[in-house]
This record gives sequence, structure tokens and C-alpha cells, in this order.
Amino acid sequence: GAGQDWRIATAKALESSQIFVLLFSENAAESSDIAKELAAATLEKKLIIPVRLQNIAPKGAFLYELASRNWVNAYEGTEAKLAELAKGLAHLVRTGARDESVLPFDRGGGHTPAQTAIDAKPAAAIASPPPALRRVGIPGLTLILVVMVTAGALLWRSLRPAVPAGAQATSQDVTQKAESGAPVFSPPAHSIAVLPFVNMSGDPKEDYFSDGVSEELLNALAGLNDLQVAARTSSFSFKGQNVDVATIAHKLNVGAVLEGSVRRSGNTVRITAQLINTVTGFHLWSETYDRPFTDIFKVQTEVATAVAQQLEIKLAGSESARFEVGGTKNPDAYDAYLRARRLYGVRTAEGLRAPLAEIDQAIALDPDYAAAYALRAEVLTYLSYEPNIEGVKALREQAIASAERAVALAPDLGDAHVALGIVHARILLDFVGAGAEFDRAFAVAPGSAYVQDMFAAWMGLIGHSESALVGAQRVVSLDPQNPGAHFREGLVFYHAKRYNEALAAFRHAQALQPESTDVNRFFIEVLFRSGQMEQARQLLETPTTRVDQSDRHHLLAMVYRGLGRQADADHELAQYKKIVGDARPYRMAEIYAQWGDAPAALQSLLRAEQSLDINFFLIKVDPLLDPIRNDPQFKAFLARLKFPP
Repeated sequence: GAGQDWRIATAKALESSQIFVLLFSENAAESSDIAKELAAATLEKKLIIPVRLQNIAPKGAFLYELASRNWVNAYEGTEAKLAELAKGLAHLVRTGARDESVLPFDRGGGHTPAQTAIDAKPAAAIASPPPALRRVGIPGLTLILVVMVTAGALLWRSLRPAVPAGAQATSQDVTQKAESGAPVFSPPAHSIAVLPFVNMSGDPKEDYFSDGVSEELLNALAGLNDLQVAARTSSFSFKGQNVDVATIAHKLNVGAVLEGSVRRSGNTVRITAQLINTVTGFHLWSETYDRPFTDIFKVQTEVATAVAQQLEIKLAGSESARFEVGGTKNPDAYDAYLRARRLYGVRTAEGLRAPLAEIDQAIALDPDYAAAYALRAEVLTYLSYEPNIEGVKALREQAIASAERAVALAPDLGDAHVALGIVHARILLDFVGAGAEFDRAFAVAPGSAYVQDMFAAWMGLIGHSESALVGAQRVVSLDPQNPGAHFREGLVFYHAKRYNEALAAFRHAQALQPESTDVNRFFIEVLFRSGQMEQARQLLETPTTRVDQSDRHHLLAMVYRGLGRQADADHELAQYKKIVGDARPYRMAEIYAQWGDAPAALQSLLRAEQSLDINFFLIKVDPLLDPIRNDPQFKAFLARLKFPP
């Protein structure tokens, strides 16, 4: 029906069928989706009948799956051959015969050497159809088969498009491209993307579970030092889109893709997974798991282990055990945690309360769930910064306790050390302690894009710009479709005062997320700091420029001052104060610093420290504070904060 994901319908049809008729044409030969369906049919031991509609040889994944099968050659006398095929299949259904001589296999002349070699292979064994299939009416089955294959024949005749851009490359394709001088797809060795597994339950509300299983697999694989794993945001950016595997691989620059499906029904779960080599198009491995829901964790470990082995990643005992670090054995706690992860992300008080309730349920079910404590600490920290929130002190005390509990339970969980680093920096103002936690997070989880991102952010905030840039650029390589990755890179460049590179990174972020007010705000701020005040003014005075209204007044107060329009600057400052009141003393300090009023700037910074202003942690590297950095009082203030050297 309209809006239905055709992949789900196809997968369900494959599950319920016993015969798979492959109509092979030039168009089909270039379809990664048809190759996946063939692999699934092979895995589930369907009766597979390959029908060649054009005089072409299979290659890549098709050659791998069909090398030992006999073909029906129907590229001459097509309608008669297809009618004969339908009769033969009807006979098999009626009798359960294993003699495939009833099928019209054509071993005559006119074949290429490759086709002759394939056609001469011994026939694959044909399983006797089950009683349910034998009960299908023979006239009905024959009619269905005739309509299906005849429609396919007519379709390939009328619709024979050129090979689409980004189609899967075989080893022969790679050789031809190399000889022609065209760019050859050469992703990093041992690189993979985990695509969101398809939710086969039929209920869109179950998406959180299939997405969560995919993300847990991604995180497990990211824990392997020898494997480069595309980050979640980029891998999941293709969800719901009809994009072939080769195109995804090129965009994410990975040599392998893991995809599959999840079906949960009551206390059972079926997970199918398949690993594809994106350079050759070959299926490296596939498996279907039918297990009780309580075995979901074992299945995830088995899949991750199988993938690592197929990619020739040597697993030490400690690395294989790392797949379950910080997790739970309680399936209900796991389910609540996945719901929390889905809900997390809306940075408002109401939006953060919802995931917090799910996290608390997960912890109530499993008081030793380290990953849940780590997420709880992060949510509580950001919740405590929401305007007009009640019980700020209690929220922050709970955040500290949750982060410490997460690390105590799972010392090798990177997310736990990130959570503790966040509370040390943002709540305790203990920058030395925060640095130790971010260092530890990086040491135990160097392959995690999230850990890399937070480590890069931290290094940038303490002024270690080169290390920050290495980390930020690493995140971009792992997460190229994530506007946040380019935004982080832009911030690091900006705080390092490399303005042209910052503008380029922000433009990348804008292209991926043009509606982001944060990206637009910092883009304009960089224009201002790099001396391009007219461009900054024009953007700010354009009503359609997407920036928060308070940010517009904040920036215009500095831009107008820089252009010598003091009266206009005073007006914008008054408008800014009217909106934020006393809630943003750090931003006030930036304005006063740009106006050259050091005493007022320092007074505002003191208020920002006392209230733990959300922007206070920019103080060491913020270019807007540069006019007062040589002030003795500012130097003494910064020294008292004890940033790592």
C-alpha cells in the first residue's frame, strides 16, 4: 500500500514462500536488492530457479550464489519457455518430485564460455515441497507463475536503463575502472557501516527496538581497535530511503556493510544479518537467529564476533568480552534503555524528563546497568541547565553520583568516563579531573565516534588545538553525513583562530542541516571575528536568516559597535537583556569584552562562574574574550580555574 516499505513486504513474502524464481537480466544483474533477496532465499533453503532473460553471464554476488545451479535460458522463445517453466513447477508441486528434468533447462549452443561453464554444473538438489505448498491449486499456481515471469520478460524488454551511478562494483569492474583511469573505490581496510536493521514487526512503534539492536551492534564493533566503524548518525541517515549498498558505501567510505532485520513477537525475536563486501558486491556472511527474547544479548555478541571474524579481525579474549561491557542481562531493562535512547535528544525540560523516566525504570530493573547510569548522568546534567528548572542542586548531585556509579560498575566503558568527565567540567569545575576522565575514555574506546567527538571538544576547550583538530577530523571521517561532526570541526578551527577553515566546516554543516540556528550563529560570529563585519551585518539584518532571536541581538550589539554605530549597539544590548534577563551572564561578558569594558566583562564572568552558566566553559579559548585576555585580573581569574596546562 501507499507509504509501505517495499523491502519489508518483500522480506515477508520470502519468509512465507517456498519457490524463488529469479528473472535475470542486465537490470537485475546490477540490483543489490535482488542480490540480497537471492542470498536470503539461499540461506533459508528455498527452491531457487534462475531464469536468464538475456544472454549475459552472472557476476559478483550472483555468480557466488548461483555457481552450482542449472539455468532456464529464456532469452529466445521467451513466452514458450516461461509457459513450459510454469508447467514444470506445477508438476513438482503436485508430485513432490526431485527430478529437475521436468524443468526446461537449456544446454544448447550459443553460450559464452562463462555461461557454458555455469550451465554444465551439476544441478542443485531440489527439496520436496511441504504439504502446505502441495495444497496450492495447480491451475492457480501455474497462472501466477506465468503472469509473474511473463510480466518480468516484458518489463526487461521495455525498461532497460543504464547502470545507475553507485551500482555495486565487482572485481572486474574495479579492474576496468583502473585501466580506464577512472577513480577506483578504495575504502580503508577493515572499515564497516552498520545500517539500521529493518523493523519487521509491522508496528512503527517498534522502530526503537530494531534501531537499538543496530546501534548496540555498532557500538560493540566500534570497541575493536582494528576496525573503523561509521558512526550512527551517518549510518542511520539512509533509513527509509531507497539507496543501494554501493552508494551508501561510497558516501561513508567503507569496505563492508552490515544490514539485517528484526522481528519481535511476544517472548521471541528473529534477527537476520548479512555482511556485504562493498567493493566486490559479494555477500561475505549471513545468518538468521530465532531465539527467546532473553537471548538477545547472546545474539548481538554472536553477530559482532562473526562480523569481526569475516573481516579478519583477530579477537583477543579481552576484546570479545568488550562487546558486553556496561550492558545488562535483563531484557526488560534493556528494552527500557533503548526507549530512553530513542527519546533522548530534545533539549527541553519536557523532552529530557521522558528519557529520564525510562532510564530510571531500566536501573530499577537492573541496579548494575552501567550504560544506563552513564546516560542518566548526561541527561541530568543537561536538564539542570534548562531555564527555570526546579531543584538544580539535587539534579546535579544525582548526575555526579550516576556518573561515578557508571565508572565503578564498568571501568572500561568509554561512555561512563565521558559522563564523569562532563560532570567534572560542567558541575564541579574540576578541569584537571575532567581531563583525566576524557583521556581514559579515549584510551578504552578510541573507535567510538561519540568518545572521539567529546574528546575533541574537550581538547579544544582547554586550548590543545592540534589534538582537538585530529580528533574532530577523525569524527568527520567516521560520521561524514552528520552535520554535528562538521559543526564540531568548525568550532575547533574557530577556537584555534583558523577562521577560513572554520567557515568551510560550518558551510558543510549548513549544507547538511540548513535550518540549524546554532550553525548559522557561529558562522556569523566567525565572519565578525575575521573582520567581515558587513557580511555579518547583512546576514543578521535579513529576517530570513535562521538564528535565535536572542542570538541576533547579541551579535548585532557587537557588530554595530565594530561598525561605529554605538546607538544601534546600545539598542541591541537593551533588547538582548529584555529577552534573557540575568540568565546569560557569560554572553554579557562577551559583549562587554568586545566593547572594551574589562571591569563589566569580569563582573559578568564572576556571575557566570557562580551560576554555572552553560557557556562558561568556553572561557579559555573564546575569541570574543580576546580583548581582555591580557588584563591582569582576567589572567588571575583564569589561573584560579586551574585548566590543565
